[in-house]
Amino acid sequence: MSRPTLPLSHLILAIAAVAVWGTNFVVIKWGLADFPPLTFAALRFTFAVLPAIFFLKRPAVPWWNLAAYGVLIGVGQFGMLYIAMTQWISPGLASLVIQVQAFFTIGLAMLLAGERLRTFQLMALALAAAGLGWLMAHTGAEVTPLGLGLVLVAALAWSGGNTAARMAQPESMLAYVVWASVFSAPPLFALALIAEGWPAMSHAVVNAGPGAWAAVLWQSVGNTIFGYTAWGWLLARHPTATVAPLALLVPVFGMGASAVLLGEPLTAWKLTAAGLVLGGLALNTLWPRIAARRAAAA
Repeated sequence: MSRPTLPLSHLILAIAAVAVWGTNFVVIKWGLADFPPLTFAALRFTFAVLPAIFFLKRPAVPWWNLAAYGVLIGVGQFGMLYIAMTQWISPGLASLVIQVQAFFTIGLAMLLAGERLRTFQLMALALAAAGLGWLMAHTGAEVTPLGLGLVLVAALAWSGGNTAARMAQPESMLAYVVWASVFSAPPLFALALIAEGWPAMSHAVVNAGPGAWAAVLWQSVGNTIFGYTAWGWLLARHPTATVAPLALLVPVFGMGASAVLLGEPLTAWKLTAAGLVLGGLALNTLWPRIAARRAAAA
């Protein structure tokens, strides 16, 4: 039975999942010190598949849907994100910018399902756009126009993956992610061969230290297996409006971890941009819940 509030143990689980997702941007930066970006992404999805696929039944969804999700999330989201984070955007800002996927998801829903943009969504989009504009006005070492563009492409691909998953409505999101990852690793390896070359790929794999491999496993096991399982488990037991707002903490953990572990400065302009983007995300996520409560109380 769903509850309007989360029990303490469920809240701790949700925060743990969000913390893993947020701090993962720092882990990505660490991994990129040893692996070329596309090779790193390919390894991440290889270990998301193996050995989990041998223990999870294939979800009853079309193969084309699994392939679409796998390519969009693997190549589109993480491939572009990893490339951007090599030198064109800092981990903290990447964790913030990619959250605009929520607005791209709304746009796809309007395009594919004929949904109409509501007033609060327009206001939320304006706030987030102002935040991105403020980032553009302060491009430099921590964020470049190319880095911002690549992360926006990653966010668009993530929203496409969300749309594919929504169309599939799998019983087990974990099984869906694992089986879809079968279609993520091969194109990533192919692109790595073309863009990075076999010598660079093999040298990285042979010479990577324990920390680099721990970064791969953190993303495969922690970010994918634990994160998606925990989030799906919570969504199956509570209203989406109760669980979803906690995802707003992802960039908070991302920017905080980047500041503590990587020394990424939290300047006034960066906090202003974060406030605008997070304000837009919060308005988009929380307003329907507030409006429903007002209607119920009237």
